Amino acid sequence: MTKPTSTSPSGVDDNRFRLFVDSVTDYAIYMLSPEGIVNSWNAGAQRFKGYTNDEIIGQHFSRFYTPEDQERGMPERALALARNEGRFEDEGWRMRKDGSRFWASVVIDPIRDPDGSLAGYAKITRDITDRKRTSEALHASEERFRLLVQGVTDYAIYMLSPTGIITNWNAGARRIKGFEHHEVVDTHFSRFYIEDDIAKGLPMAALSTALNEGRFESEGWRLRKDGSRFWAHVVIDPIRSQLGELLGFAKVTRDITERMRAAQALEKTKEALFQSQKLEAIGKLTGGISHDFNNLLSVMSNGLSVLRHRLAAPEDMRVLDAMERAASRGAALTGQLLTFARQQPLKQECHNLNDVMGSFEAVLRRAVRGSVAFEMLLSERLPMVLADAAQVEAALLNLIVNACDATPDGGSIRVSTSVVELSAGQVGKLPAGAYVRIGVEDTGQGMDGDVIARAVEPFFTTKPVGKGTGLGLSQVYGLMQQSDGDLLIASTPGAGTEMSLYFPALANGAAGPASELPREKALVVDDQADVLEMAVQLFRTLGYEVLSANNGAEALEILQRSPGIDVLFSDVVMPGTSGIELGREARRLFPAMKIILASGYTAPALQTQHARLDNFQLISKPYSIAQILRQLR
Repeated sequence: MTKPTSTSPSGVDDNRFRLFVDSVTDYAIYMLSPEGIVNSWNAGAQRFKGYTNDEIIGQHFSRFYTPEDQERGMPERALALARNEGRFEDEGWRMRKDGSRFWASVVIDPIRDPDGSLAGYAKITRDITDRKRTSEALHASEERFRLLVQGVTDYAIYMLSPTGIITNWNAGARRIKGFEHHEVVDTHFSRFYIEDDIAKGLPMAALSTALNEGRFESEGWRLRKDGSRFWAHVVIDPIRSQLGELLGFAKVTRDITERMRAAQALEKTKEALFQSQKLEAIGKLTGGISHDFNNLLSVMSNGLSVLRHRLAAPEDMRVLDAMERAASRGAALTGQLLTFARQQPLKQECHNLNDVMGSFEAVLRRAVRGSVAFEMLLSERLPMVLADAAQVEAALLNLIVNACDATPDGGSIRVSTSVVELSAGQVGKLPAGAYVRIGVEDTGQGMDGDVIARAVEPFFTTKPVGKGTGLGLSQVYGLMQQSDGDLLIASTPGAGTEMSLYFPALANGAAGPASELPREKALVVDDQADVLEMAVQLFRTLGYEVLSANNGAEALEILQRSPGIDVLFSDVVMPGTSGIELGREARRLFPAMKIILASGYTAPALQTQHARLDNFQLISKPYSIAQILRQLR
């Protein structure tokens, strides 16, 4: 017999609804009496709570709660809230039949009769343990990430709202920028930018770039709380939701001031090295050319000296005078070039630079125009320095002339001396120590950076054609290099120039006495025939019996077969046996022999090539009779 179906007033088939509820397996759906007794049970309830209908119907629903929640009266409170507020919803631990726990999402709704009386409760429970674990894992991950970010001290890491408002602040941000959390959160991040960048709109431009291009990265000055600046590397990334909605920006800032300064220092060092290498290359070329030119001048000047002893006519003497003046000017020119190339021999003696400058002050004042004020401020108690007084005077005169040319409309020139303590690298490559500084300062036109960079190059000049040779500063630079000092140029266009010459200070120093030997027979050696002939004529003019050789090996043969030679006068740079090697052998054979070597190169340059000079007397080319006489005496 078929059981008739009942129909609710709304027309819903109660049997079909019951079948639908009973077949649901993802939710536990069951009914409770007003007292909380289970009076229905579906498949979902059986699946994840473990009870069959027979085991649970008629039992109180509190058995699903943990013992702790039962002690706290949670089941009764849940029914009371549902009854009084029309619904109860909660999450918490619940118990299965086997005693295991699961995390449940619970909804309890009261069921009332048409007259409003309580008929019972509808209870829906869902097992959301997996979701709970995922949520907890996510929370733990977020907490670990938060702690990581908060613990970072080398980077300022913080979040911005879409409009640039700061929403959090880590320890690195506090350390780098100096602000505490409460001082910056809810303020705009543009507060860290310098005024010029704010005026240019850079803060919002950074956010716009990050938004449009997916990332913003740059370097620039930023401000700390105390107002000081630091050079920052900044990265800004937009943060979006899964739906693409902009949530804000992540901003990472790092203080790279030291790295920036190190890079600047490295660049400055590279530039200094390049300048040094350039000047070294120019110096080698200049020295080589000047050395060869000196040989030509030697022939001319020595020939003129010989002719002056042989000619007597006044008209011949006038021609000789003009030729000798031209040769002297040529020698001075090559001397300036060799000074720049550090191949000009210096007569370095211990001097007090105040004394050198004081005796030369009258000459310096005569070089200054009346429209230019000139003063000398000499510091007291200067230590001694090792310097060539004549070269120092020439350098000062060059600097004064340049200063006058830079002040055509009048102004002032000040020459001063002082003692300074330099740290290593403070001025060029000078080592740390005490230095005597000569300063030449003018109020003239000044120079820009490009002119300063080339100022000491030979023949470089900004003066009109015919106004200068371009060798003045070159000579000063070479003098300072040979004196183990340096030249420093400080200038600003329109604000004048200051030249500083730094000489290493000495505790004491003295010049040694010259030796004196007799003059009877001389051996002259040079590999260039015309230079050799002129040298022979010079010694004959001085009254010597002269023997000659055009190389070192031939000279050694002459020394061995011709006893009684008093003077050996030899060029240094020769093919085969050099003048240094010849001199050493001659000294071994004849210890009392006077040995004079001649070269267009300086002693330091020759020492680099020959390891040592053995204290041989060295005379520079082009030489004169007077120079040879000084060495012989």
